[in-house]
Amino acid sequence: MATQAHPVPVPPPADGAVRPVPELPAETVAQWRAEQSDLIELLAVARQRLGGVAAFRLGPQPTVLVTEPDAVQQVLGRHPDRYVKRSHRARMLAGEGVLSATGEAWKRQRRLLQSQFTGPGMRRYEQRIVEAARRAADRWAGYARTGEQLDVGEEMRHFALDTIWRALTGRPLDDRTDRELASVARVVAALPTLPADGTDAREAVADDLARIDAVAHAAIDAARRDPAGDGLLRVLLDAADELPEYTDRLIRDELVTLLVAGHETTATTLTWLFLLLDGNPEARAWALAAGPEGSAERREAVQALVSETLRLYPSAWILPRHALEADTLAGHRIEPGTDLLVCPYLTHRDPQLWPDPERFDPARFTSPGRKPAHLGAYYPFGLGARACLGTQFALRETTALLELLLPAYSPRFLSTPTGAAYSITVRPDGPTPATLTGA
Repeated sequence: MATQAHPVPVPPPADGAVRPVPELPAETVAQWRAEQSDLIELLAVARQRLGGVAAFRLGPQPTVLVTEPDAVQQVLGRHPDRYVKRSHRARMLAGEGVLSATGEAWKRQRRLLQSQFTGPGMRRYEQRIVEAARRAADRWAGYARTGEQLDVGEEMRHFALDTIWRALTGRPLDDRTDRELASVARVVAALPTLPADGTDAREAVADDLARIDAVAHAAIDAARRDPAGDGLLRVLLDAADELPEYTDRLIRDELVTLLVAGHETTATTLTWLFLLLDGNPEARAWALAAGPEGSAERREAVQALVSETLRLYPSAWILPRHALEADTLAGHRIEPGTDLLVCPYLTHRDPQLWPDPERFDPARFTSPGRKPAHLGAYYPFGLGARACLGTQFALRETTALLELLLPAYSPRFLSTPTGAAYSITVRPDGPTPATLTGA
């Protein structure tokens, strides 16, 4: 679908009146269907024509798109009990894990895991993160020495999976587990295309789900045989001693949830970052020139590379919510039962918030006044009570790896993906073959 170069948002009513959410004409939606475009194309049209709170119909009831920062903050941050998650596309894979759980069950599960990803909990996993980063750097040293071709996306997947596996089990990722857990990526990629019927959908990926289950149950059994273990899996098993809801099934679901959420988004972010640096080599030079190895200045600059990558390709590019009661959002009436799509991807590319939004410019995050002050303008991991549990873990592992790889290697891509695939994450739509050259 053709879209305007710059949005012309319709502001909320200045007279204080509450009005219906402006809605895309039916013929616009029909054109989108005829062109078989990605959902993001329809959302971009709605945002450009109607503003930061806009509606469209894919069925009998309108769906409301939310990208305006204050409305984002209201939905995700101020009223999470009013705008709730009803289900998650990953439920087939992650079951009733914390990613897809709701209500009181979600609150209990969140409380149990929260302490593992902040403060002392994060310090417990620091050494495991560093060891995984060193292992990845050793692999890259081998590729650089031999001239062997690698796939950057696959290398980032291996690193992120190794990191979360160490955090879960206390052990490095072995080759057999790595091969079996390739099933996770296949299921995640297939989710948007699976049939609506749950039985048919499960059958379509039954073999991959069976492999994932086998890995999960083997890890649980191994942890039970090692009561001295101190990984995340041990936290779950200890909870089962006191909380009857932590059955083997729920422990499996939490384990798979942490595997999926703990490596898929990180691997995707790192892959995008290397692709962006390939087109913007001055950004790599800028980060390395910020300060000597190990300095706070260099770490801040490397973190800015990650932050800018997450602006363009947020970990959670779309966040579905459901309105339980009536509300007013940016001057517009939201009826009970309305489905909403909060879209970080579009908020982060709004030129009213981010000048020259398509440009990769990590200095936005180190130069005073260049990043929008409103919390709802930048939320790559979500906001509020249901923001990503593992945000600090993900940021630490990406920084740990980049501090080792960026000074030493520069991938030379043999081909690059032509676009993005919008699934649970927004990821490159093809392989990323490369060879490595020295700094």
